[in-house]
Amino acid sequence: MGAPAISCGVVLANLRGDIFVCHATGTSRWDLPKGLADPGEDPRDAAVREAWEEAGLRLPSEDLVDLGEFAYLPGKRLHLFALRVADDAIEVSRCRCRSFFAHYRTGLDTPEADGWAWQPRSDLGAWCGKNMSRVLESIDWASIDGLPVVARVDVDG
Repeated sequence: MGAPAISCGVVLANLRGDIFVCHATGTSRWDLPKGLADPGEDPRDAAVREAWEEAGLRLPSEDLVDLGEFAYLPGKRLHLFALRVADDAIEVSRCRCRSFFAHYRTGLDTPEADGWAWQPRSDLGAWCGKNMSRVLESIDWASIDGLPVVARVDVDG
């Protein structure tokens, strides 16, 4: 069996204890902006690219804190980065998805994400899958809560 796939993503946490998430099209789940790195792509660069592709976020790469890798699914690990932001740092209504997949029924190009929101980290099971919930529960939130606060994240609407 080969090396596990590594999906790179970002945990954007606000001061209220919420996490910025994208709604995965065609599911009931919300997810972090994340995805596989391109061949030779640095994990931090992949996480920044995925946040732009899935939500239009222009993240300040130099401010991202490397949280490391986490076991996620059989054959897949997550390499996560964190950014602490002000409650109004992201204009959610301007978010747009720029990555698409062929819909399993129609074959039409379908956006990976079709919604964006802040979800409470105190109630993970209500909005994300059990594997993502397990990963998020294992994060050292005290270290994220101690990070400097980024006042604004630009959104390409």
